[in-house]
Amino acid sequence: MEEKAMVADALVGVNGELKMFGDMIAQTEDKELKQCLKQIRNQCEMSQEKLYDAARERSYYVPAAKATQEEIEHVRSIL
Repeated sequence: MEEKAMVADALVGVNGELKMFGDMIAQTEDKELKQCLKQIRNQCEMSQEKLYDAARERSYYVPAAKATQEEIEHVRSIL
């Protein structure tokens, strides 16, 4: 397997975990568990940022172009 594919797979996995942690945090009433999940999510976010930075450095990931002011205003008007 190529490095580019491995990095992309890892990013997809980490992004899925971040969503899962967000869902679990919102659904638990236990404050201690909620705090623990938040700490794990924060560590996961740091890992995601490192993977993202590595992908960008190697040109494995190219982010979408920034939205124009007109596009931003259009979305704001809809919301």
